[in-house]
This record gives sequence, structure tokens and C-alpha cells, in this order.
Amino acid sequence: MKDHKMIIAALGLIFCFGCTGGQDAAVMHDIVVMANQGWMTAVEAQDAAAVAARYTEDAQLMPPFSDIVEGNQAIQAVWQDLFGLGVEKIQLETVEVEAMGKLAYETGKYTTYATGELMLDQGKYIVVWKEVEGQWKLHRDIWNSSSPMPEMTEK
Repeated sequence: MKDHKMIIAALGLIFCFGCTGGQDAAVMHDIVVMANQGWMTAVEAQDAAAVAARYTEDAQLMPPFSDIVEGNQAIQAVWQDLFGLGVEKIQLETVEVEAMGKLAYETGKYTTYATGELMLDQGKYIVVWKEVEGQWKLHRDIWNSSSPMPEMTEK
């Protein structure tokens, strides 16, 4: 019975060490910040294909006022539409990163700009990152504005 408990405890320790994926929190934070730099560069280049390539093949994008958008082609179309609406730059600020094996989550703040550094929106986001073939990609991406809702007028 005692040996049985030791085996279970050892398996639990192995599992817990596996949860971190060998990623120290500071290292994972740096990985996410670097990946975000590449993402922001692709946004500034107005390259929707490069932005979409940073997502997993089965990624889900959850933009405000929209249904869930699934897959790279659909995600590319959303970003192309946003560029067409005048989005020229998005500044991301990573607040927190936690890693659990081949998944990590990030919380952060964003600011969206149009031409001439005109601020369009500020808000917060959560991204679930997934390691795919040694590369960390956005797997689930949701954001929402911190701006007050516009006044509703009665008809």
C-alpha cells in the first residue's frame, strides 16, 4: 500500500513538472512579447496574411460585435476588413503570462491607431497561445473595448 502511494505521488510530481512545459514564467513572458512584436509589425505592414499566419490552423478569433471567427482564411479576412476600416497600428502591452505545457495564456491591454497616430480604441485582451511544432501561435484571441458605450438614442 505504501509503495502504491509513492508511485501515485511520483506520477503527480512528473505531471506537475510537465504542466509548465519546461517554461519558466519569465522565459514564457519573453517568448510572448517577442511574438507580439512580430504580430504588431505585420499589422503595421497591413499584411493580413502575415497576421493570420501567426495563428494556429484551427484558431478562433472573438472580436467585439461578432460571432466566433474560425480558421486562418477567415481570420485573414477579418484583419483585412479592419485594415480597410482604417486600423493602421495596434500597440500591445502584455500584463500577465502563464504557461501550462504546450498552452499559455496572456492577458494584456491594447491601443488601436489610425493614420497619424489617431487613437481609435483602447481595451483589454486575452490570448491562449499554443505551441505548434516548436512555434508559439495564437490559438484563441478575444478582445473588448474599455471605452464607454456610445449613448443609445430612443426611436
